[in-house]
Amino acid sequence: MRAGWRVPREPVSAASAGCATDQPPAAGSAQRAHPAERQHLLEVLHQRRFCDLPPAQVWARLLDEGTYLASISTMYRLLCAHGESRDRRRQRTHPARVKPQLLARKPNDVWSWDITKLPGPSKHEFYDLYVILAISSRYAPGWLVAPGESAELAEAFIAATIAGVGVAPGVIHADRGSSMTSKPVAQLLVDLGVVRSHSRPHISDDNPYSEAQFKTLKYCPAFPERFGSIHDARAFCATFFDAYNHEHRHAALGLHTPASVYYGTAPQIRAHRAIVLDQAYAANPQRFARSPTPPRLPTIAWINQPTPEALIQTR
Repeated sequence: MRAGWRVPREPVSAASAGCATDQPPAAGSAQRAHPAERQHLLEVLHQRRFCDLPPAQVWARLLDEGTYLASISTMYRLLCAHGESRDRRRQRTHPARVKPQLLARKPNDVWSWDITKLPGPSKHEFYDLYVILAISSRYAPGWLVAPGESAELAEAFIAATIAGVGVAPGVIHADRGSSMTSKPVAQLLVDLGVVRSHSRPHISDDNPYSEAQFKTLKYCPAFPERFGSIHDARAFCATFFDAYNHEHRHAALGLHTPASVYYGTAPQIRAHRAIVLDQAYAANPQRFARSPTPPRLPTIAWINQPTPEALIQTR
């Protein structure tokens, strides 16, 4: 039974309880009743048999017993005036989710992975694309197109990607999908000594790298409205990820490819770019406001920039 009021554990003012304290008392209201009558009514409302019931229930039960003390609205006003019009039942609460704070300085410090849907040949047919990214370089060391999603497939995918790279990441971050939080995946990461990290519920910003990469995929001009078969989807993704890793110049990476940052060739490429720019400046200095320099390379990548306290704990 849903209670409409209960006696609060802590006093609540009439204003904070939502009572209209600036209105004149209506005729016959609790404010116009004799103080002794108000006190008696309050004591009745505090009785054990009534303390968990809304005023309408109290009013009806008293009336069935042949007793009339006040109207339902008067009971509400009296309770509100004493700060007793809120629910005292213990409400179900959830512990606050900890915001993930991850920092990557090296290629395999932090991996992010997620699953997205690829449209199949019919309206209600989809394929599942699994993708792992190294967040410091946006490099995708592994991807998989499958007919569906399962914890066992996710476990095998992560294990195969780690085996292909030859080293396990320090942290693997994901959202709270069923495959991401499954026991097979959790046990695999425990066995490999990889730290698990998860987004807070319903907060896509906690997994920004995977979300952004999926947007790059689906906004690609060659991305079809539908794939004719799973083989078509796999062929498209093979072409896409090869171009994404080795040809796509990423703005957040100083316009280097994810592969060049991941494998450590970006500093040499940047040095070569600097030579080319210096030569262009020497040939035509009037075309430049100042000596041009290539974009800087990123030194760190993070998910929810860690606080100084968190950085100290991770060192």
